[in-house]
Amino acid sequence: MTHGPGSRSSLGGRAAVAGIGATEFSKDSGRSELKLAVEAVRAALDDAGLSPADVDGLVTFTMDTSPEITVAQAAGIGELTFFSRIHYGGGAACATVQQAALAIAAGIAEVVVCYRAFNERSGRRFGSGVQRREPSAEGAALGWNLPAGLLTPASWVAMAARRYLHTYGLDADAFGPVAVTARRHAARNPAAYFHGRPITLADHAASRRIVEPLRLLDCCQETDGGQAIVVTGTERARDLRNPPAVVVAAAQGAGRAQEQMTSFYRDGLTGLPETAVVARQLWGASGLAPADIDVGIVYDHFTPFVLMQLEEFGFCAPGEASGFVAADALPLNTHGGQLGEAYLHGMNGIAEAVRQLRGTSVNQVPGAARILVTAGTGVPTSGLILGADG
Repeated sequence: MTHGPGSRSSLGGRAAVAGIGATEFSKDSGRSELKLAVEAVRAALDDAGLSPADVDGLVTFTMDTSPEITVAQAAGIGELTFFSRIHYGGGAACATVQQAALAIAAGIAEVVVCYRAFNERSGRRFGSGVQRREPSAEGAALGWNLPAGLLTPASWVAMAARRYLHTYGLDADAFGPVAVTARRHAARNPAAYFHGRPITLADHAASRRIVEPLRLLDCCQETDGGQAIVVTGTERARDLRNPPAVVVAAAQGAGRAQEQMTSFYRDGLTGLPETAVVARQLWGASGLAPADIDVGIVYDHFTPFVLMQLEEFGFCAPGEASGFVAADALPLNTHGGQLGEAYLHGMNGIAEAVRQLRGTSVNQVPGAARILVTAGTGVPTSGLILGADG
């Protein structure tokens, strides 16, 4: 379902995040991805004050090795009336919560747990690039770019990043404020891998090149871990252990000529059309505007795409996001983001939004009541606006 500007979705307010749970974030978990998933699911249920017996729905990513029925069995969950998976890697993060909220609003399920778990550092590392793939239609698009040496996510993003800098007369230092902001917040977050290790703009500028114009500190981490989110009806959530984080609006989006990270044949490379599709829906469904947002949890697998997302959502004009971030005009990625806390395909960002609404973030924004959360970019993506109850 697509909602144009100004239209309202019937989903808003009908579901809420009632629990969040995670494993530790590490570079070598020492256990299976299934075990990570189960630990995260159980932690989220405990946070909500629910038991495995209360769960009747599960949602995860297609890019996950732990199927819903296997997680249900291993976690002690019984019958399921709803199970679903979302495609396109990190673009799925917020859509898992949307799927859960849709199921709850439709009466298909009552308690749905969204989860993502992987050994992305000690096991399969996305940063190692494309090594082998089963033949597929979407793989054919990659096939046009691999022979030219575009083998890794960083190389795909670098194409758009270079064009962005050229168009707006900027240099690679423009990406620095995003990295510095993330690491400043991570330094105060005991759960973050980079706890106690802030960086400066000079550190960013001195970090080694990965793919021109991206430096090491423009690229997110590779992490082992799991994160789970419990979604239930708003009325039920009010009776549980923690204050509900209400799903004010949720959306998915894919743009015209959309590919996975290699949409190089669009009319321009300086923006993210898939993010624009999500933004249009979120603002229209919620009736909110950028000025109403208290905290931005903006998907930060690579710093240039943080700038483009802020511009697509209308927080600032095209080409101006670096200054916007440097001025701290919006509290951004207060958990440290994927650059500073952990790379959990954006699911840890949803958890941080919930903490902000509960007032329990280590980098708490006073009075935070409306949080924007975005998911992976360069791919079909998704987004959420979570709000305080009432």
